Amino acid sequence: MNLARTPSQTVGPYYAIGLCRRVENELVPPNDPGAVRVTGQLLDGDGQPIGDGMIEAWDASGSRWGRSGTDAEGRFSFVVSKPAARSGEAPRLDIYVHARGLLKHQLTRLYFPDEPEANAADPVLSSLPEADRAVLVAEQEDGAVRFDIRMQGERQTVFFSL
Repeated sequence: MNLARTPSQTVGPYYAIGLCRRVENELVPPNDPGAVRVTGQLLDGDGQPIGDGMIEAWDASGSRWGRSGTDAEGRFSFVVSKPAARSGEAPRLDIYVHARGLLKHQLTRLYFPDEPEANAADPVLSSLPEADRAVLVAEQEDGAVRFDIRMQGERQTVFFSL
């Protein structure tokens, strides 16, 4: 008897298991003068939190990165230093989203709200419609920057090809 093989994606993901061994969401010490706290929520198309997801934050050069699991409310956080802007671009973090239901991780970008001139001149950000630009620029909130990631629906996050 030949049984059909089942795709490996039907089980898991179990990011919480791997994250309990290695969580590196503080890329710089919180008391560092250049430290920026990034907070956010990972949300599905109905606005419901996605728990057991994993968010990775990379500086634009790819030299520093960290990861944060999402809790039951979909919350994640990082402590980073704002990366230097690459020539002709605004300072940004590349954000990778790993979550249930995704066969492949998704890439988006976080731009900083205190860089309006650099954001306006960034070739990628400025090429997008205003509504799409708005979801890629984090918001100032209580001494941190907030960057919610919406997988679908209203104010869906813009994702880029890998």
